Amino acid sequence: LDTEEGELRAYAVILATGMRPAKLGVPGEEEFHGRGVSYCATCDAAFFKDGVVAVVGGGNSAVEEALFLTRFARRVVIVHRRDRLRAGKILQERALSNPKMDFKWKKVVKEIRGDQRVTGLLLADVEGGEEEELPVDGVFLYVGNLPNTEELRGAVDLDERGFILTDADLRTSMKGVFAAGDVRAGAVWQVAAAVGDGVRAALNAQFHVENLKGTAYI
Repeated sequence: LDTEEGELRAYAVILATGMRPAKLGVPGEEEFHGRGVSYCATCDAAFFKDGVVAVVGGGNSAVEEALFLTRFARRVVIVHRRDRLRAGKILQERALSNPKMDFKWKKVVKEIRGDQRVTGLLLADVEGGEEEELPVDGVFLYVGNLPNTEELRGAVDLDERGFILTDADLRTSMKGVFAAGDVRAGAVWQVAAAVGDGVRAALNAQFHVENLKGTAYI
């Protein structure tokens, strides 16, 4: 392995590089990151106590975090490009019946606006293109996740989204290289599942090394 600290040599390698939130790529997103733009409600919800916040997205993560935000904000607006949520039925029912939640259907964010902090969003209708401004104190973005595998392209096989393909023993397409956690294709994005992956990958890596050395290796 080539690293910033030089070359490392090993009998086995476990890739656990995780993933990161996908970005909208609109004006204001980078400028106001940490000043009203967030990707983690459980991290930042308390900063918006009694405020108005928007949540962009319509899947399970977006709706779960929007519901969590209602414990702090006085109003939570879900902005979704479709005319219905993609989240599971129970989450949908909880969200649609929550008096602190509103919805902007068939809308996309064109710009995140503000001064020192976020003050609003410029929304556009996905069909007609009509624009409107939504005043908010903050915006939480849940438009998917991207695997941290840019440096691995060409080294191990990836799926169409860039997640690492593994077999049942978490082996990748390169001999001696294993993958664990969120970066693995088909992984369950939960901490407990990632921990379990780590244990399995470590055990399988140990077996791999033992086979190479021909004796138990601990």
